[in-house]
Amino acid sequence: MINRRLRVVLAEDSVVLRDGMVELLGARGCEVAATAGTAPELLAAVAEHRPDVAVVDIRMPPTHTDEGIRAAVEIRERTPATGILVFSQHIETALAARLLAGGAAGIGYLLKERVARTSDLVDALHRVAAGGTALDPEVVTGLMRGGRRDRVDALTAREREVLELMAQGHSNRSIATRLVVSERAVEKHVAAVFTKFGLRATATDNRRVKAVLAYLGLGAD
Repeated sequence: MINRRLRVVLAEDSVVLRDGMVELLGARGCEVAATAGTAPELLAAVAEHRPDVAVVDIRMPPTHTDEGIRAAVEIRERTPATGILVFSQHIETALAARLLAGGAAGIGYLLKERVARTSDLVDALHRVAAGGTALDPEVVTGLMRGGRRDRVDALTAREREVLELMAQGHSNRSIATRLVVSERAVEKHVAAVFTKFGLRATATDNRRVKAVLAYLGLGAD
């Protein structure tokens, strides 16, 4: 059970949706340190409050195109310890790739219509705050279409299933439950992925994140 209280900055230009999310997140044990309706307000709020996670809508005033993603990229550059969770009505594969190009650690991208429960959103916030990933399955599919297939050709069908669920942010235990296999079996598949991708264990590298980037065709050669 998750007990740590997360500090969140929420960027959403719809006042009704923003207020509703503040109430829902507060009821789930999150502290919404500030809200923002524009990208400049978001940047100022993150700089002031240094939250665990910034929840960002892609399309914000004034043009409602990519202001949110541009702000998210800037947040990553200025305060890399702040996680980013894009929460959008749209699948913007090119924009997601732009954000992930700087590294997938602490990055999430969820579609609003697919978050059926507030607990799903809060779980994603905690994964992102801890340096993990939380990518919507449709976003993963879209990124894979533009990725390099040769990176995954060496994987078995089961290993690809495991890696896709890793990209969505699932733990080994969660993957085991979804695939109806033992957690030990999942550990073996994950280890095989690391080996085939040439990802050696180090004191600082997050191999799960590196494997996800390679899977999506965004990792370094």
